Amino acid sequence: MTTVVTVRDFGVIFDSYMQFENSMLVHKMENDTDFSDNEEEEDYNGDVRSDVSLSVAEFKNKILEGFWLHDDKDADLRLSQLEHLMDRRAELVNSVLLRQNPHTVKQWQRRVKLFEGNATKQILTYTEAVRTVDPMKAVLGKPLTLWVEFARLYESHNDIANARVIFDKAVLVNYKAVDDLARVWCERAEMELRHKNFKGALELMRQATAEPSLEPLLNSLAVASDGHEPVQMKLHKSLRLWTFYVDLEESVGTLESTRAVYERMLDLRIATPQIIINHALLLDEHNYFEDALKVYERGVKIFKYPHVKDIWVTYLSKFVKRYGKTRLEHAREIFEHSVEMAYTVLLTLLKPLYLQYAKLEEDYGLAKRAMTVYNRVTKAVPDNEKLSVYEIYIARAALMFGVAGRREIYHQAIEYGLADKDLKTICLKYAELEKGLGEIERARALHVFASQFSDPRSDVAFWNQWRDFEVQHGNEITFRDMLRTKRSVSANYSQSLDLEDEVGGVERVKRRKIA
Repeated sequence: MTTVVTVRDFGVIFDSYMQFENSMLVHKMENDTDFSDNEEEEDYNGDVRSDVSLSVAEFKNKILEGFWLHDDKDADLRLSQLEHLMDRRAELVNSVLLRQNPHTVKQWQRRVKLFEGNATKQILTYTEAVRTVDPMKAVLGKPLTLWVEFARLYESHNDIANARVIFDKAVLVNYKAVDDLARVWCERAEMELRHKNFKGALELMRQATAEPSLEPLLNSLAVASDGHEPVQMKLHKSLRLWTFYVDLEESVGTLESTRAVYERMLDLRIATPQIIINHALLLDEHNYFEDALKVYERGVKIFKYPHVKDIWVTYLSKFVKRYGKTRLEHAREIFEHSVEMAYTVLLTLLKPLYLQYAKLEEDYGLAKRAMTVYNRVTKAVPDNEKLSVYEIYIARAALMFGVAGRREIYHQAIEYGLADKDLKTICLKYAELEKGLGEIERARALHVFASQFSDPRSDVAFWNQWRDFEVQHGNEITFRDMLRTKRSVSANYSQSLDLEDEVGGVERVKRRKIA
């Protein structure tokens, strides 16, 4: 059982072993005879006294026969052996699996759980595991979890000193990925935080993020045989480590130390857009408004679209909120720059920027300039966003210029660039406006125009709305015109479908002939 490498072979041997022990136990229990303790004592004493001439070796053997280990009536011992064997089955199976691949992290973790309640065996198992598992060959788990759980075992027994020793050794292991080493450092710092050692946690993070020196590392760990440099040389650029460090500085450090960490991240070029925003918000909270704006400006220079979108939106909102009226021209320059960058990359990013720009003009600029911005966004955004932009444009125009401004925008929407479905929607809204103003003929003309985009067989709602309109505002002639238009549109759609079916049939016949 200690040499097989497959679970199947182990199962065969283990079952045979169990049957053997069980049969021996049954045999002993059937042949066991009851002798009193007095009789056994008399036989023993008589044998010793009657055989004075025995040699020393024979005498010792004679004495040992009186002990229970050499007793033929050892049913209790064999029962204990059988129970012990059954209890060890899970451990023995785990040993077989580890012989198959000693670098299986999950099996080492299962082995530790088998010894739950026995801290000594768990420590010995972790020690063997971290010595055996090669990080480059590890499967079904990450070796760092063995080190972290090993340290937590000591921590759970209030042995912080040994837990620190384990982490000291863990950070010298040449893991497969830099992120694995960063996680070990973060776990090490979190242990110090759990025990209220805030200064110690900060010192660990400063040590982890410091620029590495090659000579001490080469003396303390073996470089991989494939020539790759150890992960310790790349640790100081780990985003996970720096993110943890800056959060720790914000929680227990000072403002100056936190700013220094953010600046270091920018110098190493490992900052993300969210890091830029967090840095600027921190400065804003402490009334360093100009410094916060400089951070935003630095962020929009570092990142490109679409990643820079959130930085632009936050930057513009903060700038407008603080300097919108006093530095209006500068704000316009910033908006123009942002939409220019977005226009060359991705049109879907233009809508929120243009809407912020228009809001700036509404609040601090001129209404005419705001309408110009809305007009620009209707031409810049993709087709699937045009309708929503026109709806916003019309709503704002209604507040500023009344009916005349709305009519102009409706005309523009109908003449340029809307999809058929959106064009029908905008026509119906325009018709509702004209109907509310008493312009029935203009509303009817809009229904007639929109009817060419509405199939009577599928778009029942449009035709019912037109029918209700004619019942309320029309007469017999206009109602017949509506029915005539409906039949004409239905015939056009039917011919289109027949033509499509005919073309499709011809194509299918051609494919069959080719086949």
